[in-house]
Amino acid sequence: MTKHDDVHARRFASNAEDAELAAQGPTDHPSYRLAYQDLDFLKREDMRAFRLQLELLKPELLQQEHGIESTFVVYGSARIPEASAAAAMIANAKTPVERRKAEKLAEKAKYYEEARKLAQTVSLLPQTEDGKRNFVIVSGGGPSIMEAANRGAHDVGKESIALNIVLPFEQAPNQYVTPELSFLFHYFAIRKMHFLIRARAVAAFPGGFGTLDELFETLCLIQTGKIKRMPVLLYGRAFWERVIDFEALVDEGTVSPGDLDLFHYVETAAEGWKIVADFYGIEDGASV
Repeated sequence: MTKHDDVHARRFASNAEDAELAAQGPTDHPSYRLAYQDLDFLKREDMRAFRLQLELLKPELLQQEHGIESTFVVYGSARIPEASAAAAMIANAKTPVERRKAEKLAEKAKYYEEARKLAQTVSLLPQTEDGKRNFVIVSGGGPSIMEAANRGAHDVGKESIALNIVLPFEQAPNQYVTPELSFLFHYFAIRKMHFLIRARAVAAFPGGFGTLDELFETLCLIQTGKIKRMPVLLYGRAFWERVIDFEALVDEGTVSPGDLDLFHYVETAAEGWKIVADFYGIEDGASV
């Protein structure tokens, strides 16, 4: 009897093998291209549903391959300077208005260092016995507070995730992200899903519309029970109470008094981490 190859061996040619054969075809007309190699076809308006699916699947599968079980999300401004750059920002201001803006941003420069320290602490948590990693730092991948988060993980030799999005500005990943975990999105909705799919804690530092959007979506999902409760840390009580009057929402009857318990005001990395560690019962040096 003739001996054949392994019963487990693949019977169909792989996509890569077929793509190589297709490249040797008799015509280069777009209609003859394999569908998954035809970028013009994939970019058609009626292919939007498939692009959404691909944008959801790619980061999901790669994170699975890296053994990432849960994440620690850091939101925050793309404009707050590192402390060493704050003085230069003020010195370079050309008008009183620019100087005032620079001074306000410089006041918040301390949060760059707190975000960095928080990421260092979180990233040093041991892996689980089966090699899974928890509380992996994830940021929007940009500058300022986002950079500080990825930098903190980088400081202690640990990987971190960056979820960038195509924008006219501020879309390039910072230098501290882990390249194989640096993802680029077209759709804001899918990007925001990836922020929270694995999230076990959220730290929101002072920021603008993007930070507010991400924070309120998180609070809304917890409030409505769409996701389980987790620690939400608001760094900089003075900032948050000045830009958002949460108590007014209660007074107006549009949120319940108990909804204000969904988040905690904090100032330091140590204070924030203690809230998270107490919530999950994590002891120093313990894996999660």
